[in-house]
Amino acid sequence: MKPEFDFEQPLADLEKAVENLKEMAEEGPGGISGQLKELQQKLAEQKKEIYRNLTPWQTVQVVRHPQRPVLHDYIDLIFTDFMELHGDRCFGDDHALIGGFAKIDREKVMLIGHAKGHTPEDNADRNFGCARPEGYRKALRLMRLAEKFKVPIITFIDTMGAFPGLDAEERGQSEAIARNITEMARIEVPIISIVTGEGGSGGALGIGVGDIVMMLSHSIYSVISPEGCASILWRDAAYNAQAAEAMKITAKSLLELGVIDEIIPEPLGGAHTDYVATAEVIRKALLKYIKKIAPGSSSKLIARRFDKFASMGKFIK
Repeated sequence: MKPEFDFEQPLADLEKAVENLKEMAEEGPGGISGQLKELQQKLAEQKKEIYRNLTPWQTVQVVRHPQRPVLHDYIDLIFTDFMELHGDRCFGDDHALIGGFAKIDREKVMLIGHAKGHTPEDNADRNFGCARPEGYRKALRLMRLAEKFKVPIITFIDTMGAFPGLDAEERGQSEAIARNITEMARIEVPIISIVTGEGGSGGALGIGVGDIVMMLSHSIYSVISPEGCASILWRDAAYNAQAAEAMKITAKSLLELGVIDEIIPEPLGGAHTDYVATAEVIRKALLKYIKKIAPGSSSKLIARRFDKFASMGKFIK
C-alpha cells in the first residue's frame, strides 16, 4: 500500500509484510500469528515515533489531508439538536462560516465555526472555509444572541484565512474581523475556541478570542500560511518548510509560547484515520471547560479574557 505522506515511506515495507502475513494466516494454520503480532507491534511503534517527531511542514501536510474531519462531521458526532441560524441581517448568508444553537450532552451552547466540505462541489459552495464579511457579521450576531440567552459559545476554527476577493474587500472584510475581535473581548458568556485544522490569519482570529483556546495535535495556527511567508521573505516557494519552522505554527510550539491552553491528542496517523475517536476527545475537553469556566461574574470573566490576550508576547530590551 502506497504511503499517504512522503515521511511515512519507512512504514511501507512493514505494512507490506503485515499484509502478506495476514494473507498467509487466512490460507491455513501455522506459526504465523506470532510473527504477525510482532510485526504489527513494530509497525505501530515506528508510526508512533514518526508522528511524535513530525516537522512543522509535515504537520501542515497532515492537517491538509482531504479526508480530515470538517465541522459538519463534528456536529454529527458531538452535538445534538443543532439548529442552524442564517444570515447577517445586512447582506447575505455565508456558507463558509455557520452557527446555531446546539446541545453537547445536556449543556446548551451556541456553536459557530468555519465549514469546509469533503467534495469539490461542497467546498466550492463553502469557499473552502474562507469567510466573507457577512460570515463574520453573522458570527457576531449569533454571539450576541448567546449572550442574551446566557449560553456558552463554542467556536471551531478551520480556515486558511478570510476570503481576500474584491467583493469581500468592498464589503469591509478587515472591519468585520476587527469588530469581531473587539466585541468578543467583552462578550459576557464563556467562549471556548478550538483549532481543528488550519487556523490562518485574521480569518481565524475573527472567531478565536476565547477564554480557552485549544488545538488538535496536528492542527496549525499562524498569522499567515507557510507558503505566504516564504513568498514574502524569500520570494521562493522552496522555502515553505523553513517558513513553517520559523513561524512556530504547531500546537506544541504555541502551547510553550502561551498562545493556547491545551493540546487535544489526535489518533495515531491524524484525525482523518478515526473520526469517532477524534470527536470523543474533543467532546470531553469541551465539557471539562464548559463546567470549569461557567461560574462567576461576567466582569471577572471579561477581565480574565483581557488579561489572557494582553499577556501574550514579551518586549525584550
